[in-house]
Amino acid sequence: MSPAVVGVLCNRLDNIRDGTSAAALRQRKPHGTYDHAMSLQFAILTALTERASTGIELTRRFDRAFGYFWPATHQQIYRELDKLKTSGLAEASTPDRPERGQPKRFSITPAGRLALREWLCGIDDPAPERMSVAVRVRAAAALGETGAVRAVIAHHLAAHEAMLANYREIDARDFAAPVADADVLRHLVLKAGLRTEQAWVDWCREALDVLDRLTSSSGKGAI
Repeated sequence: MSPAVVGVLCNRLDNIRDGTSAAALRQRKPHGTYDHAMSLQFAILTALTERASTGIELTRRFDRAFGYFWPATHQQIYRELDKLKTSGLAEASTPDRPERGQPKRFSITPAGRLALREWLCGIDDPAPERMSVAVRVRAAAALGETGAVRAVIAHHLAAHEAMLANYREIDARDFAAPVADADVLRHLVLKAGLRTEQAWVDWCREALDVLDRLTSSSGKGAI
């Protein structure tokens, strides 16, 4: 079997749009550039705008919500909290009668709100994705080893199906009938996750079907 046949699986993953190569797209001058640490700061400022939180409360909120679209370790969150406090964008307070070991509660400052509004109005380009499964499919095509990539695609399928089920549970639990503007916008974020995971599930299932068909055709040809 020609290795080029396996390349059919790569058609959806080639970053080519209207004849423009992925490299050319990446070389376009961006409207605005925000590195990971800077964007994490604004994610934290957004969370603090929603409500003041202790450090542990904030890390739990990232685990349950923000982390789905902007993952960060607890250490990264605490480090950025310190930076925000030092720069005057967030402040820490304790109760009037603090008990021993009682954590500080962080809130956004007026300067932090101003910085968040300025960032909100900025424009940045979509970050390029690194997809190991796409490289593996290309490797399968180059080596002519069709079946070798099946296990990893099946693994990705299981992971995306689990995440999709999780998103659907959140959707049914928290957004059955959103009315307030803020809830409608939060639901919009969830919809992006739902559609992304559904797209990956569909692609993985198609890829497995194609691999099975190619493997079957190869086996028949060898008889």
